[in-house]
Amino acid sequence: MQGPKALNLMFDVSFSAGHNNSRVWALASEKLTSLEIGYIPSVMVAELFSPNFGFHQSLNCIQPSILPNIHKLCLSVDYITDAMVGKISKGLNSLTHLDLRDAPMSEPGVTSDLTNSGLQQINQHGKLKHLSLVRTQEFLSTYFRRVNDLGLLLMADKCKTMESIFLGGFCRVTDTGFKTILHSCSKLYKLRVSHGTQLTDLVFHDISATSLSLTHVSLRRCTLLTNHAVTSLASNKDLKVLDLRDCRNLGDEALQAISTLPKLKALLLDGSDISDVGLSYLRPGVISSLISLSVRGCKKLTDKCISALFDGSSNLELQELDLSNLPNLSDNAVLLLAKSRVPILELRMRQCPLIGDTSVMALASMVVDEERWHGNSLRLLDLFNCGGITPLSFRWLKKPYFPRLRWLGVTGSVNRDMVDALARSRPFLRVSRRGEELGVEEWDNSDDFYMHDYDEMDEFERWLLDGEDENADEEMVNAVDNAEAME
Repeated sequence: MQGPKALNLMFDVSFSAGHNNSRVWALASEKLTSLEIGYIPSVMVAELFSPNFGFHQSLNCIQPSILPNIHKLCLSVDYITDAMVGKISKGLNSLTHLDLRDAPMSEPGVTSDLTNSGLQQINQHGKLKHLSLVRTQEFLSTYFRRVNDLGLLLMADKCKTMESIFLGGFCRVTDTGFKTILHSCSKLYKLRVSHGTQLTDLVFHDISATSLSLTHVSLRRCTLLTNHAVTSLASNKDLKVLDLRDCRNLGDEALQAISTLPKLKALLLDGSDISDVGLSYLRPGVISSLISLSVRGCKKLTDKCISALFDGSSNLELQELDLSNLPNLSDNAVLLLAKSRVPILELRMRQCPLIGDTSVMALASMVVDEERWHGNSLRLLDLFNCGGITPLSFRWLKKPYFPRLRWLGVTGSVNRDMVDALARSRPFLRVSRRGEELGVEEWDNSDDFYMHDYDEMDEFERWLLDGEDENADEEMVNAVDNAEAME
């Protein structure tokens, strides 16, 4: 017998008429358990979860909150405020998952901001398991200026049963506040802190003395962290996800500690100070379990990083590899990667000046096993702003090469006719020329690690791809010939 299915709603209500809000929400089923809104003003959120919202003022009795059975609430707002947090926490009795993010366009005032008082109101019914509070810098470089260590102390007192916490933009919080979370929330297994500018190694130095068993840790842009913090974190042998992007002071010593984590599935080290030798520490054990690895912007890495990772390794599960922004990475590295037969699904090499046509040809000819060839495993290939890509590469991007490719990133200056011809010849391929990140969902609410779900081709898609579209192929060849003639 199947359980009840949760209904997920995602929409933009920024232009809806205020006087019609009650009518709109009155149509929502009381059985609705999950609600995600791409954008909604914070004032409207406070109104939505007010007890008398949608009812006539003449009624003397206090009406129950609208949407009473919501368990999961994900909202993107203009400002996260005390009033909004208070109304949500009080009005939703069954809430277990709260994900709030804002993107202020101007510096919030006292009444339109989150303060220590607002944090104290979280989890009034004691059922919350996941909490995410994030201030993004999409429009303005700002943070939660009115929250300090006291706010986290007050929140931790009511969040002792929390299992997952994501805090982004709490730049006034020091080690004292973050440490309170670790020592108060004994059931915590997922921790994300972004832009923790005052978070240091001291937060984790005695983590082995706690009862925590962390499986997911993300400390992106916590720039004061060093190798000592990673060594302490590595005492959690159940770690599956470790995101240390933009922690610039991490080096090979951190990789030595990481090499002791037998269950690690995702490792993100963007912008760190690691070297080829450091990556070789992963080969004996960790590389065989990794599914996702990102070393974007690790300037010390060279072609030797590929052999350091994959030489002599077998039965690899690696599916996502990000080698972007590596100035010393060349076609020779991609040749070594192709020979390793790693069944990669997503390969990112954007902003690599030494990557060129040879890499595309090597990947197109890559043999993973007897049943997968012609670059068959790749679903995503990002070559944006790679210095050596010419029209020749497009001859290797047409059928029968890369038959499963769904995302392709190329340089904006590439001949438009050639790109358009490729897109028409491969109707299921999304070609990007503007430099945006490929395969990234607009709403990223995951502190979980997840793999992209690539559905198998249905019969109609297979018919389209297998069918011989001679006109499209001929158009592609003509476009490449014209582009080469113009060089």
